[in-house]
Amino acid sequence: MIGVIRVVTQEKAECERHGRLLESWFPEFSVISRCIPDQPEGVHDEASEAAAIPKIQKLAKEFEELGADGVILSCCGDPGLDLIRKELSVPLVGAGESTALMALRYGERVYTLGIIEDAPENYKKVLKERLIDNAVPDGVHCTLDLQGEKGWNAVCKKAKSLKENGADVIALACTGMASIGIAPKLEAVTGIPVLDPVMCEGLVMYMELLRKNFK
Repeated sequence: MIGVIRVVTQEKAECERHGRLLESWFPEFSVISRCIPDQPEGVHDEASEAAAIPKIQKLAKEFEELGADGVILSCCGDPGLDLIRKELSVPLVGAGESTALMALRYGERVYTLGIIEDAPENYKKVLKERLIDNAVPDGVHCTLDLQGEKGWNAVCKKAKSLKENGADVIALACTGMASIGIAPKLEAVTGIPVLDPVMCEGLVMYMELLRKNFK
């Protein structure tokens, strides 16, 4: 069983969206998803991150106590990842770190596309000089702004501009973009790899479990 932590407080169907995607891509996974409470706009600045970390910590420990084989923090900011990882006896995988690691495979000029002005810290930590720049779609300030035609079009427009600026891979830096399933569309309009953070976190968790069970 894999526990998935969502950092946007939302109703059950939306909370489980990333888990359903993971199960469709990785049939070996059986996923339980839970949201942190009282954060309807998720994690998008220092204050919301500080509020989220103890809640994420609590959910991660609850998943461990339930017997989870691993825990996924489905947020590209990876809030509290290194701290909480040290406290668990099972693998803890973050969306941001996972996406950055996968981006190393696909290009030398990586652009991140997210909802905050600066690339999340783990993207910068992993990608180093390969991270050329970070971009935010016009009119997008939190994950809720990605929903609907306006948000979709803003993401597509910005992705095209990144390709024009020399990107050879785009690493999405908000799991809300995975929720709307936009990565394949962006690949079609740009002609370059676009990395879906939920798929990337699943790939890294899959490798963690293989390594753990390797005989």
